[in-house]
Amino acid sequence: MNWTATGGVGHPPPGGFPHDALIYDSVEDLVGTVTPFLTDGLAAGDAAVVAVRPGTAAVLREVLDDDPRVLVLDETTTYGRRTPAAITAFRRLAREHAPDDSHRLRVVGEIDFGPTERDWLEWDRYEAVINEALRGFDLWGVCLYDTRQLPGAVVDAARHTHRQLVTPTSRTPSPQFVDPARYLRSLPVPDEPLERTPPRFAASEVADFIGLRHAVATELAGLTAPADLIEDFLLAIDEMTSNAVRHGLPPVGLRLWTAPDRVVCTITDGGPGWDDPFAGYGPAHGDDLSRGGMGLWLARQLCDYVDIRGGDHHEGDGGISVRLTIRLP
Repeated sequence: MNWTATGGVGHPPPGGFPHDALIYDSVEDLVGTVTPFLTDGLAAGDAAVVAVRPGTAAVLREVLDDDPRVLVLDETTTYGRRTPAAITAFRRLAREHAPDDSHRLRVVGEIDFGPTERDWLEWDRYEAVINEALRGFDLWGVCLYDTRQLPGAVVDAARHTHRQLVTPTSRTPSPQFVDPARYLRSLPVPDEPLERTPPRFAASEVADFIGLRHAVATELAGLTAPADLIEDFLLAIDEMTSNAVRHGLPPVGLRLWTAPDRVVCTITDGGPGWDDPFAGYGPAHGDDLSRGGMGLWLARQLCDYVDIRGGDHHEGDGGISVRLTIRLP
């Protein structure tokens, strides 16, 4: 397959974000697809970045003869633990390494989807979100899905979140691709069993914001957890509670649960909420941070899981509910 042709399937025009998936089951398919993608791009004046697992990186380094023009990055550092950090990282790479307006940065990426279905869901959301979040950045991504290592559900989701599927001989539209906004709205909000138990702490009709923070901090002080983890969680709670007070409608409520492996906090208000499935994956007002709009974005960076629901599905109330979860080491 020719990855250097102008137009057509070989070289998409600048301005969009070509987001391809390589679903493979052999080293031969990996090498046969990724090598020409990178080398043809370099020949055409594009830049190249590889952010993959160590074993995959070793294979690609060898077939590329350690070409110094290919920037090989540590996958865990690039993607980070949480999805907004990965989006920020790839935006930064595009700004720093895209050669000029007529060329782009080609990226080969490989996600560590984690060990649980809950982790898979977070990265599945990410793969849908970046179709929009990276639009306008001069990137062309090929995401690697090794069927020998990944769960079938993760591989199946790749067909829904990538517009194009690639092989050593073809680049074709994925027949199962779903519009990202529609796909994100279709994903379930996972059940949290703790919410069916009495909370460790609860507050309704929140009015004393400072007093609430002190009360929550007191509840968390006795946990066996790193201090910075607890501080991050408190900041996320502050941001979401403040958002509910400023932008929602009363009553604003908060419930907190703790378990040996996680802490969960749900903030509710009586407002209509919002229907933007991309909310919180970047600052609401772009690069102009002086305009605010960073609360949900910060929460997604500070918490392992952020789930948004219309209303409190356990009590049948109206309004909106934001559930924040951190895992304890």
